[in-house]
Amino acid sequence: MTDPATSRASTAVPRERELLKAARAGDRDAFGRLVEPFRRELHAHCYRMLGSYADAEDALQDALLRAWRGLPRFEGRSSLRSWLYRIATNACLRAIERTPKRVLPIDYAPAADPHDDVAEAVNEPVWLEPYPDGDLGLEGLVGPDARYEQREAVELAFIAALQHLPARQRAVLVLRDVLGFSARETAEVLETTPVSVDSALQRAHKTVDERLPSQSQQQTLRLLGDEELSRLVERYLAAWERNDVDAMVSMLAEDARIVMPPLPSWYSGREQVGAFLRKNPLRGLKRWRMVPTSANGQPALATYVWNEQTGAFTRHSVSVLTLRGDLIEEIMAFMNPDLLEPFGLPASLPA
Repeated sequence: MTDPATSRASTAVPRERELLKAARAGDRDAFGRLVEPFRRELHAHCYRMLGSYADAEDALQDALLRAWRGLPRFEGRSSLRSWLYRIATNACLRAIERTPKRVLPIDYAPAADPHDDVAEAVNEPVWLEPYPDGDLGLEGLVGPDARYEQREAVELAFIAALQHLPARQRAVLVLRDVLGFSARETAEVLETTPVSVDSALQRAHKTVDERLPSQSQQQTLRLLGDEELSRLVERYLAAWERNDVDAMVSMLAEDARIVMPPLPSWYSGREQVGAFLRKNPLRGLKRWRMVPTSANGQPALATYVWNEQTGAFTRHSVSVLTLRGDLIEEIMAFMNPDLLEPFGLPASLPA
């Protein structure tokens, strides 16, 4: 009996050649079908490089346009996938030259006093953005280990650490460690030498390792288990919707943080976070609804707030949770409702 995977692999190359030939002849539909299998992974690659969903979308569109225009020059000396990654990586490097580094408020300003007023939002494009897990395309991967690996490579801590690397070091680390390119392949993408690649990778590891926690969120989630995670998310959702500060505080680690880009103000410590919640979002003046989702390989909740004018709950923010055991170490509440658009959730919820 023929193995279906072997059969698919044996037909993939001839099919790619047919589409490549048609695309070179000017068939845009053939080009679309040629690059479609790589679109999701290229988008995730651009996000790792840029830290922004919207910037990743722009870089990918730029890359695909350049790939279409450059297709007659593609000689097949590397795989189509490697060639597309080369174009996408260079599109990201150009974008990095034009835009400021994406950071989180904890890298922007010191922790605030919850009894003070919240600082004004900083609306320039300087903040890291969340990434919906649905865009990772994990359903095609064989086995849970591969899915965990890909989720680990978009965790907030990892993406934030990447943004502290010089652009080319960032590209080297992603190509080598996340995508599994060899030193030679990476050198070809970046038009440098394998020796330079190895040197850049060593420096990148040193910077990133200093910023990463000892345990990834994927390791934490595995130890916690799906049932316990579901219970924790339900408790969080219920407490927030009830404006129950005491219940929220009981779920927090002693050194928990709440961070809310584009607001530069953030709060550190269970009691300080509780004081902020009691004074601001959970003081009982707003009605909330939450929808569980996932972002950056982590549990997340889409938050909606009641709007008297529309008579419905409208988009407010998306909160990504970082866990330590069965406690919440960090609430990363991205306060831009537009960031909910890629999650495929409704714009409003009925009463």
